[in-house]
Amino acid sequence: MEAFVIEGGHQLSGTITPQGAKNEALQVISATLLTDDPVTIHNIPDILDVQNLILLLKDMGVKVTEHSRNDYTFQADNLNLDYIESQDFVQKCSHLRGSVLMIGPLLGRFHKATVAKPGGDKIGRRRLDTHFLGFKYLGADFVANEGNGTFHLEAKQLKGCYMLLDEASVTGTANIIMAAVMAEGTTTIYNSACEPYIQQLCHMLNAMGANISGIGSNLITIVGTKSLHGTEHTILADMIEVGSFIGMAAMCGNGVRIKNACVKDLGIIPDTFRRLGVKINVEGDDLVIPRQEHYVIDSFMDGTIMTLADAPWPGLTPDLISVLLVVATQAKGSVLIHQKMFESRLFFVDKLIDMGAQIILCDPHRAVVIGHDRAHQLRAGKMSSPDIRAGIALLIAAMSADGVSRISNIAQIDRGYQDIEQRLNALGAKITRVDD
Repeated sequence: MEAFVIEGGHQLSGTITPQGAKNEALQVISATLLTDDPVTIHNIPDILDVQNLILLLKDMGVKVTEHSRNDYTFQADNLNLDYIESQDFVQKCSHLRGSVLMIGPLLGRFHKATVAKPGGDKIGRRRLDTHFLGFKYLGADFVANEGNGTFHLEAKQLKGCYMLLDEASVTGTANIIMAAVMAEGTTTIYNSACEPYIQQLCHMLNAMGANISGIGSNLITIVGTKSLHGTEHTILADMIEVGSFIGMAAMCGNGVRIKNACVKDLGIIPDTFRRLGVKINVEGDDLVIPRQEHYVIDSFMDGTIMTLADAPWPGLTPDLISVLLVVATQAKGSVLIHQKMFESRLFFVDKLIDMGAQIILCDPHRAVVIGHDRAHQLRAGKMSSPDIRAGIALLIAAMSADGVSRISNIAQIDRGYQDIEQRLNALGAKITRVDD
């Protein structure tokens, strides 16, 4: 295992470009299973979760051509369907949460799928009910094998229908869309997720010959087609990485430009940081975060304490709650952070408290942060990354801290951030990767 050693207190300045979106990449790469034809995808992030999915596709028989580090062509014209039901395949799926996104394409094209209960972040219960209810509506039979932790789905023919999802699950919506594009008849999905990544998936599928309307809304209509063809697709900038860089620039920056940030697809993210007092200037498709000696948390119009809470798109993505919490530790004022969607995502705050942050953890979902207004610098510490987003939040805290910190289990950070220490060191950070 590897660790980061971080010498805190160095200011960042210069330009950084966000990687391609991790969550979109997992969806659109899985969608290449829907056709025999080659599909070329640009701006794929070179991160652990994506690389593991690509390796799994190769094991399944997908032809993968790497044109450059971030550009690939996939052709699923000779899949090994026996391997897809093997114990080796099931075991590999169990270590990769993104593997769940293969169920929809496999079910849609081959009318059967066997996938293990996926792994990933340990951030509380992340149920798959929405996925399987959607597949059941389409006519698939579902069997759970508790003995080996696998799910098997099969259908003679998927048939379009109306469905009202029990929650606006992003991966659930993506999976159901990918199954429904080749179903017989028309499928209407109400209370669907409508994140930019879902929109990108729908646009790519339409370019492959699908018939999807309502893109960008929570009511999606899909007219099934018998086959899809190849296409070329470019992945958006990762909004979570953009938000992470905004947080770094606020706490440690001396003028940072985030280049090609896909500003129109960031939704409420910039305004949420502005509520913490962070200045963000938009210049074309770039964000510029100037140096600030102080940033002051807003209050609501009636003078009550600011509350930041996650919500389905176009609300605030839960993946940035950890970063926002860390940024608030050095603001002037107080804020209530309400993480509604995952039970354990705030449990990393004990590490911040050890570093000197003033945080009251009210329960698994709520924390009150009392900002230092930079009067007290965080102390360096030794910590472990519990998940991708808490890991990057701890890295931001360590970069702003007084002294040398050490973060272990950084494979969690590598799952979501490409070459993160090299890119931040180019801005002036002092981060070293070492064997733990």
